[in-house]
Amino acid sequence: MPKICLEMGAGTLSAGTLDEAGMRRVRQLGVDHVLMGGPRIPWRENQLRSIMDRLKSAGLTLGNMMIAGFPNIIYGRPGRDEEIEKVRQSIRAAGAARLPVVEYNFYAHRLVEGYYEEAGRAGAGLTAFDYDRVKDLPPLPSEGVHSLEEMWNNITYFLKAVVPVAEESGVRLALHPNDPPAPLSRGSGQIMATLEGWKRLIEIVPSKSNGITFDCGVTREIGHDPVEVCRYFGTRDRINHVHFRNVRVRALREKYTEVFLDEGEVDMFAVMKELVRQKYPRLVYPEHPRGLDIDRECSTLKSAYPGGGSYVGFAYNVGYARAMLQAAGAVS
Repeated sequence: MPKICLEMGAGTLSAGTLDEAGMRRVRQLGVDHVLMGGPRIPWRENQLRSIMDRLKSAGLTLGNMMIAGFPNIIYGRPGRDEEIEKVRQSIRAAGAARLPVVEYNFYAHRLVEGYYEEAGRAGAGLTAFDYDRVKDLPPLPSEGVHSLEEMWNNITYFLKAVVPVAEESGVRLALHPNDPPAPLSRGSGQIMATLEGWKRLIEIVPSKSNGITFDCGVTREIGHDPVEVCRYFGTRDRINHVHFRNVRVRALREKYTEVFLDEGEVDMFAVMKELVRQKYPRLVYPEHPRGLDIDRECSTLKSAYPGGGSYVGFAYNVGYARAMLQAAGAVS
């Protein structure tokens, strides 16, 4: 069965910190599986075991860790082979520590400048995106401009080097779609901004260790049926992580609003039923909580997203997702 999870640590979407109070706060919601951002690469087995043991002492199981810190790989610059070796060492450490999933991003630039707050029901915060606001932004000197095919060449080089190590280590890699999935991001192509790109990715190295983070919200943003897409990747055993959120779309890939789980265009129950039907066994993250007044008044755990929320918003998301999971299990 899918496992509802939340993020731990110091991240901007964290629902709890790695202390006794923070871990208890997550457990009180009935959540016993978590994810978090990883340490600086290369990871070490004892380093990961220490984190996992600390969580385990509070009844929490770490099921996914985000890996980052390899810009030369992404941009195809000198030094990428050294970074690849650090990633390979990190994957081996994850396997030795029995961490099942390592998630990553592959953006030349993430176009977060296009996010803004929109008012939802009773003034709750929603996160909207409008490509028109940012489509003419110039490239950043530190990033440069990278064509779509250049980005494909870079990730192909990366995957051919690391997926065999992930297979040997018993680790699944999960690449998150480009989000926002705008056509260009400060002049650079986005390999994971279309469904065709998602499908192309998993064929570069055919392996269950080369999978995706299936995000039903992004799926709708790019104009596809989340249930059909879930079935496509699930039947190929390439869904290695799930983001569970809802959106309203005004223009595909370019104008949309992230909304409460119960009010968008995605049939969230149908998505959960499909995951249960597939017997998907890994994490489902009901992410991007909406901005509620009580979270806005709290001085800790602030969301980085305009219109985003925090702990109380996560409590709402977890309750909704658990209800969907229980109902899907009852009718499966």
